[in-house]
Amino acid sequence: MKLAEISIKRPSLVIVLFTILTLGGLFSYSQLGYELIPKFEMNVITVSTVYPGASPSEVENTVTKKMEDAIASLENIKKIDSKSYESLSVVSITLTSNANVDISMNDAQRKINAILSDLPDDAKTPSLNKFSLSDMPIITIGANAKMDEATFYDLIDKKIAPVLSRVQGVAQVNIIGGQEREIQVNLDATKMQGYGLSVPQVQQIILASNLDFPTGNIQTREQKILIRLAGKYKTVNELRNLVVSSKNGIQVRLQDIADVQDAQKIAEKIARVDQKSAIVLQIVKQSDANAVAVSELVAQTVTKLESDYKVNELTLETAKDSTVFTLEAADSVLHDLLIAVILVALVMLFFLHSIRNSLIVMVSIPASLIATFIGIYLLGYTLNLMSLLGLSLVVGILVDDAIVVLENIYRHMEMGKSRIRASYDGTAEIGGTVTSITLVIVVVFLPIAMSSGLVSNIITQFCMTVVISTLLSLLASFTIIPWLSSRFGKLEHIEGKNLFGRIILGFESLLTRFTNWITEILEWCLDHYIRTILVVVVLFFSSTIGLMGGGFIGGEFFAASDSGEFLVQIEMPKDASLEQTNFMTQKAEAFLKGQEYVYSQITTVGQTSEGMGASQATAYKAEIDVKMIEQSERTDDASVYAAKTKRQLEKILVGAKVKTVPVGIMGTAEDATLGLIVTGPNVESAMKFAKLAEAELRTIPGTTEIKLTVEDGNPEVNVQVDRDKMAALGLTLQTVGMTMQTAFSGNTDGKFRAGEYEYDINIKYNAFDRKNITDVSNLIFVNDLGQQIKLSQFASITEGSGPSKLERRDKTASVTVQGQNIGVPAGTIVTQWQEKLDKLEKPTGVSYIWGGDQENQSEGFGTLGIALLAAIILVYLVMVGLYDSFAHPFVVLFAIPLSFIG
Repeated sequence: MKLAEISIKRPSLVIVLFTILTLGGLFSYSQLGYELIPKFEMNVITVSTVYPGASPSEVENTVTKKMEDAIASLENIKKIDSKSYESLSVVSITLTSNANVDISMNDAQRKINAILSDLPDDAKTPSLNKFSLSDMPIITIGANAKMDEATFYDLIDKKIAPVLSRVQGVAQVNIIGGQEREIQVNLDATKMQGYGLSVPQVQQIILASNLDFPTGNIQTREQKILIRLAGKYKTVNELRNLVVSSKNGIQVRLQDIADVQDAQKIAEKIARVDQKSAIVLQIVKQSDANAVAVSELVAQTVTKLESDYKVNELTLETAKDSTVFTLEAADSVLHDLLIAVILVALVMLFFLHSIRNSLIVMVSIPASLIATFIGIYLLGYTLNLMSLLGLSLVVGILVDDAIVVLENIYRHMEMGKSRIRASYDGTAEIGGTVTSITLVIVVVFLPIAMSSGLVSNIITQFCMTVVISTLLSLLASFTIIPWLSSRFGKLEHIEGKNLFGRIILGFESLLTRFTNWITEILEWCLDHYIRTILVVVVLFFSSTIGLMGGGFIGGEFFAASDSGEFLVQIEMPKDASLEQTNFMTQKAEAFLKGQEYVYSQITTVGQTSEGMGASQATAYKAEIDVKMIEQSERTDDASVYAAKTKRQLEKILVGAKVKTVPVGIMGTAEDATLGLIVTGPNVESAMKFAKLAEAELRTIPGTTEIKLTVEDGNPEVNVQVDRDKMAALGLTLQTVGMTMQTAFSGNTDGKFRAGEYEYDINIKYNAFDRKNITDVSNLIFVNDLGQQIKLSQFASITEGSGPSKLERRDKTASVTVQGQNIGVPAGTIVTQWQEKLDKLEKPTGVSYIWGGDQENQSEGFGTLGIALLAAIILVYLVMVGLYDSFAHPFVVLFAIPLSFIG
């Protein structure tokens, strides 16, 4: 073998080669970033459209369906999911694995731009985003200071957040909680009616009187001077004294019909850290940034900010840092890697009988491992659980080739050959065999790395790390091992004269007895091959059909992990106010504070992290992010403790729904592991079958947190306009809609400048005039003739309820039945659920598909199955080349099915 010959004759080349590889590996290692799991594209595009004040059904009909029609013609679409919330439409397009997300985004943008004119006038411009796991916050900071609320919010929004956003690697900073300053114009309906004024009239005057105009310039002999009309409001009193009407010499000022206050926006979300009020800052890193490095830079910046604003007693407490778990996980794997290397060294020592021989073999481990970092760096990978697990797994494989080569070299030395001749002949003799063994390992992992889909995205780095390390170990066995053996190889005969010799001889004695025992079993099997075959067949079918088919061994997409964190999600009745939800949440916080396993709490009242519309304010929902103490200090894992906590909280929070969700490995709430997506011609028919499916799921042991994603009960006031009456009264639907929107939701088109900052001027009815359905009926409009008209004169106003969210799958109405499994694998529950569903009668046009883990599992297992088949074929072809026979490889391949017995 030429490579071994060169290594023996010119060892300096080997030294230079592996010095370069080692230095390159060390440099590459220093450049690698830390991540929890590999970075990969989700191939999901989301289109979000805000339609202020619209109900879910209105959002679906006027926005969501039009968005679906626009993007349905995109290429490489796998599925389209849409959700319509109050004031928000979210359409998610999942693309096939071979799609280019950037090109698809551009195509989607063009198609959406073409239908913008068809959207409601009040709908905001749709925003397109690629969904990425990197968009999840990596750090959560709770801010407090000795300042009034408005000034404190300005400090955070205008000073602190911009500084943090400029930290290298930070993509954005989200602010939750706090009360922003705004100028409130609270209109008095009774006074406006007395002066004969309408909401649009007042609104138009306020906006039209708040303008700066560059009106031109004057030219003198010496210079050109700009003329600027300064019409912006300079003080709140100037706004109060604004003349909004002047009839018969009587001036009506804004303060005559409205209460104008320099105040704070009405809180839509409340944040607390460990029961203390705070403004919460969420740090989102850039997709290509090193999370650990970003965390360190943010920590340094936080320290400096606290020092700079010490006079305000500013405190920025890091309430949550996902990189801590990342480093702990990475350190754990590195620790296991070190233990693996030590154990391999000990095994080598026992089997090779010589410290010298063991060291020759052990040199190949760091040589291969360190050089592997070059491949990881060049492929754009990071140090994450998958790549590090690949390194841990490959430690044992790395010495395989070296041991085989070294043992054969020593066999030739025992023939009386010199070290140099034995090193060359021994390596050359089995070079083909060693190469084949290595290629077998490579072709097992390579098809998986080259496959597509979610599972492939996660384990590709694991597979490629194994492939690179294994190939480098082959290089080491053909270069380092022959070189070192030719220089330092020595036959050693162990004698029991010292402790080491006696230990080795004792081990050899045990090994000989074990070998003899195995030999006896083998001889018996050969003498009784029919019985042996029958036993093997029985064991095979018992393990596959009996255990797996009988449900003793379940299936699930990912095994549950214990991140030491869970979420408590609280849902009040849908007509509950933010204050009522906050009161109930405080009771939950007080209970959690007294629990021994609870380390910290981050509370958000007014939103939860459930679903794509989580950022929308929802007054009747709240969430507590509970961080537990170290795993070594507790007996329950996060999922079990969360279930116990739920049962206790349900007794305390009477009248509220309580849900506990374990936080997954990515630091986000785990999705429902059980999911059944029921589709139908309309939401009513889908809901009918979904309720039956929900009832069946509740009867299966091991299920919890069962619910329907679409629920009724959201209170609504429905206004049905009589168009003929409206037209006869001289009004248009646009005027009616804009008036209602401003009166009950508010209008913030106007801005008030104070120094270098601008604040919203919020125009709407005062709280007294927007309390109930009667206030809606009595809303006053003024037509072109100056006549005052009530809404009840041309519209029917009724109270009712509707869904808080509407869903669609592939342009068809859908309802999803969701649940979590606890103590029982999700696959086992799905099998039982399927049996029950088969007995149900489905309404006409209704069908269902699996969601949750089952959807990912079916796709992932299918991809892995194809990759496994490809690996078996490639292994067979490699062995055909090794044995020069098409039949002999089957002797080895027939052993593969027997692995199922284990």
